This record gives sequence, structure tokens and C-alpha cells, in this order.
Amino acid sequence: MKIRLVTTITSVAVLLGSFFATSFAATDAEIAEGKKLAFDRKLGNCLACHMIAGGTLPGNIGPPLIAMKARFPDKSEIRAQIYDATVKNPRTVMPPFGKHGILTDKQINLITEFIHTL
Repeated sequence: MKIRLVTTITSVAVLLGSFFATSFAATDAEIAEGKKLAFDRKLGNCLACHMIAGGTLPGNIGPPLIAMKARFPDKSEIRAQIYDATVKNPRTVMPPFGKHGILTDKQINLITEFIHTL
């Protein structure tokens, strides 16, 4: 019963993430705002763990964020990972930015759009 509930919750989260990611069409300004959030040490702080082109002092805990369109043709997968990485890997060190309210849905969408351009 517990596994079934977790599976259902995971499916709903992926569907909602898919809805938010696909219903969001980014402009150049929004992509720039996503980059700003991703590089902000107090908000997204993606550079703490990931190497990102144009970023300074990157960490190496997470994989380099390169060739993201090729690796993730479906942006909703990136968004779901940012929202709650524990869905795919309960032992991850990546914070569940959406689940814990670290970032808003809008901020996650903006970061997703930026990361998908890499």
C-alpha cells in the first residue's frame, strides 16, 4: 500500500511538473533571469554543486550542466529534478527546491528554461 501511494504521488508530481514546464514559453529576458537565479548564491545556488559555463567557483558534487537539450529533450524532467530530486534518488544531496519552498514555481520555471539552454 505504501509503495502504491508513493508511486501515485510521484506520478502526480511528474505530471504537474510537465504541465508547468510545457506551459511556460521563455523569452530571452526570462532565460537571463533564470541564469541570474541559478548563479545566485542565496537562491538557486546551482554553482555550489555544478559546473556551468560562465559560472565562477563551481562545485563538483553534481554533474556538469552541459548538453542539457541532448540529455533532457523533455524540459519537464529537468524541472522535476529541480523541484524534488529525492523522487528519483531518495539519497541525493540535491535539495528539493520546490518541495521545501526554497524556490517558487516561477523561479523553478525560469531556472529550468536557463538550464535547458546549456
